[in-house]
Amino acid sequence: MNLPTFADVESAARQIAGVAHRTAIATSRAVNTRTAADVFFKCENLQRAGAFKFRGAYNALSRLSADERRRGVLTFSSGNHAQAVALAGQLLDIPRLIVMPSDVPAVKRQATEGYGGEIVLYDRERDDREAIGRRLARERGLTVIPPYDHPHIIAGAGTAAHELFEEVGLLDLLLVPCGGGGLLGGSALAARGLSPQCRVVGVEPAAGDDATRSFRSRQLQTTYNPRTVADGARTPSLGSLTFPLMLQHVSDMTTIDDAALLRAMFYLWERLKLVVEPTGALGAAATLDGIVPVAGKRVGVILSGGNVDLSQVSAWIAQL
Repeated sequence: MNLPTFADVESAARQIAGVAHRTAIATSRAVNTRTAADVFFKCENLQRAGAFKFRGAYNALSRLSADERRRGVLTFSSGNHAQAVALAGQLLDIPRLIVMPSDVPAVKRQATEGYGGEIVLYDRERDDREAIGRRLARERGLTVIPPYDHPHIIAGAGTAAHELFEEVGLLDLLLVPCGGGGLLGGSALAARGLSPQCRVVGVEPAAGDDATRSFRSRQLQTTYNPRTVADGARTPSLGSLTFPLMLQHVSDMTTIDDAALLRAMFYLWERLKLVVEPTGALGAAATLDGIVPVAGKRVGVILSGGNVDLSQVSAWIAQL
């Protein structure tokens, strides 16, 4: 499978225009003063289905053949991609089967069901979700739409950064949350096309640092079910497409611990009035906590999602 290119991101932008939200870009004098930088937050927490994932899901599903649409699709996801595929399939009248971990936040499961997705649960500790997905897809004749390692998913994800560059112009730095690397890879492609001097930095939770280790060693590293509040970044590894994209186009990787991540998330809630989930705040945390030097720079930050399980808030507060 060929790696996606900037041309694919541009094609995806045309494909999803008028369906995906062109989300707001937020700025804050308080943030700029705190960081001594000009910071632009791309608010994908305000995207349809609550995360950037809708961009890639709609881009991928809308390109299926008539026969593939009739038979339906399958995906596996901890939540945001599940909701995105469920909603995109609802809009396009495509049956969709979603393989989800049994411990997924209730808000994400309920939303997936609300969009009409058929859910199959698995035990994250014992089961292999991709093996389950392959078996079900084979039995039912479904097209698999993976959560990140797919050219249309990556290109669709890159449209968020594409919009950011279109609206604010050249940037010195772009900070992007990283789980499986679809958003990071797509964002890096957008940067190379619209702001070539921009350094793209991926940010992942410290407990799930496989992408950072992969970047440093230039060999694909894995992690097993990392314990982190950033549930959207609990992926086992980068993919066969996202790993080479990272090596080619990403300038650096860094990690953030859960405490700093939660502090940043609550700061966004309280000061900017932006409801962002922990995974969605990874880039913001690296900026606000000084993990990535930003002083004197024009900085873009992708807030990747806002599907917060409010039942977890008291536990999160207890960790601070």
